[in-house]
Amino acid sequence: MKHRILYRDSGVDIDRADEAKRRIKELLKKSKLESLFGGIGKFAGFFPLNLSQFKEPVLVSSVDGVGTKLKVAFMAGIHNTVGKDLVNHCINDILTHGAFPLFFMDYISTGKMNPDVVEEIVKGIVEACKESGVYLIGGETAEMPGFYEGGEYDLAGFIVGIAEKNKIIDGSRIEEGNIIFGLPSSGLHTNGYSLARKILFEKNKFDINQEIKELNGSIKEILLKVHRNYLRVLRFSVEKNLLRGLSHITGGGFIGNIPRILPEEHYAEINLNSWKIPPIFKYLIKEANLNLEESFRTFNMGIGMIGISNEGEAEKIFSHFESINEKYFIIGKIKKGKKGVKFIE
Repeated sequence: MKHRILYRDSGVDIDRADEAKRRIKELLKKSKLESLFGGIGKFAGFFPLNLSQFKEPVLVSSVDGVGTKLKVAFMAGIHNTVGKDLVNHCINDILTHGAFPLFFMDYISTGKMNPDVVEEIVKGIVEACKESGVYLIGGETAEMPGFYEGGEYDLAGFIVGIAEKNKIIDGSRIEEGNIIFGLPSSGLHTNGYSLARKILFEKNKFDINQEIKELNGSIKEILLKVHRNYLRVLRFSVEKNLLRGLSHITGGGFIGNIPRILPEEHYAEINLNSWKIPPIFKYLIKEANLNLEESFRTFNMGIGMIGISNEGEAEKIFSHFESINEKYFIIGKIKKGKKGVKFIE
């Protein structure tokens, strides 16, 4: 008689996967964010579109991950923040084009399914979606033994939003003399973690729970600060069509992201004295011995979102920021010249 080799013998436990899915369904039922067509578990997600308020609606989408910030979550054993990072990052990306989010889908893959960990991840996703009124209409969990180290997983998300065609922000209205402002980040957000981990854990041999005097907190607290969501802060400015450009400062920093929205023969002149760079960035730059260009290409340097407007528009934007107690910095101007970013002091 031949010996049976079950799927479980190869490392895939369908029962564990089913338990994880059951918990996800419960979370979505409680949150009331699931699809209006039968909830999670179908082969696809559904979302009803009501376009009556739009003249020329345009769907805007983005897909992203959390990167090696996940490694910090693994080390700390904290999994309820990375889901928020994922949702907020994706919302910010479509917001740069003037789009408001409609629905979100996630992808979680791991070597060995742990329902407790999956539940914590999805709790973060649900919380972030709820805060922004985004429907979580579906996702995928995949167990792939041998593909990941023990206890590790990957996380990605896909978002769809909507914008009025004539209000899409694409940078085409940016011109010389426009004002550049910055909104504070909460920390590293989801970029620069490979270098940060190399410095903190390989070079300096720190423990994840260790406190660093210069940083006023433990490493895990500082590195796992949730990626900020700028939807609430910028909704008014987007709705009133006051923005000529928005740049989400993610991978590539100032140098890699600001030029993506600039017209040809225009550059962003950034005044380095217009805001205080937070301690975590100063520490990492010092420990890595980075120069100015390397620093502003690797990290967000304390600015998570950059906006561009003319003087009249900016006055209205700043007045709104002040009315909601939102901190902002006027960090530079648009000038004529070779496309890129220049720093002055």
